[in-house]
Amino acid sequence: MFIDISGIRKTYRNDRAKRRGEGAAQTVLQDIDLQIAKGEFVTLLGASGCGKTTLLRIVSGLVTPDSGTVSVDSRRVTRPRQDLCMVFQGFALLPWRSVLDNVAFPLELDGRPKEERYIAARRLLQLVGLSSFEHHYPHELSGGMQQRVGIARALIRNPSVLLMDEPFAALDAQTREVLQEDLLRIWAETRCTVLFVTHSIDEALMLSDRVVVLDRSPGRINTIVAPPFRNLRTESDVRLHPEFGITRSRLRHLLN
Repeated sequence: MFIDISGIRKTYRNDRAKRRGEGAAQTVLQDIDLQIAKGEFVTLLGASGCGKTTLLRIVSGLVTPDSGTVSVDSRRVTRPRQDLCMVFQGFALLPWRSVLDNVAFPLELDGRPKEERYIAARRLLQLVGLSSFEHHYPHELSGGMQQRVGIARALIRNPSVLLMDEPFAALDAQTREVLQEDLLRIWAETRCTVLFVTHSIDEALMLSDRVVVLDRSPGRINTIVAPPFRNLRTESDVRLHPEFGITRSRLRHLLN
């Protein structure tokens, strides 16, 4: 498998317990085993506090597990890597830089020539539908447009894995639906492997090859659901599929 998550466990102690040297701790994740194929779109679904974001950060190399391993493309993840790119819920754009320079920024950090990074950035701005906004600044963009810039920036290094932590949660419902459709289109074109975090059952069903449902306290994998209409989601509105409501009810029951 392209991503191999094996035996992950993560425990945190709060600051007061640390200062007192106490052993009281909260296990956030326990016995997480998950394999993801190359090019697959997998969503982590669960209530707040079930460890979704912690697991995403472990896969990215930003957080070290207490036990267990993560491997991507047969290489163990022990620290952040350039082929593992994160899109956060906050837009995290540099306000003093133009849209073009925000997207090109990772290649600037890599020391790539200006012309080369601008060519790559303009290609991605076209992909996310923002070609005509390259000279604008973040404050001149809507929230949805800012998140498109964030997605383009994450893709500029041609990552092996795109990690997305509730990227549309702060947006209004209509903008969120548009960006969900845009993300599916981008994924279909790039075939990047995606690990996506959400609280929304509908969003998980619309986007995913598989939905991983997490229990909480501690976070464990309850079940993995492959929506029966998953092969249709880039071609039609799967919310109209007769199995959508049935699968949605099943996931709601599992979460409750």
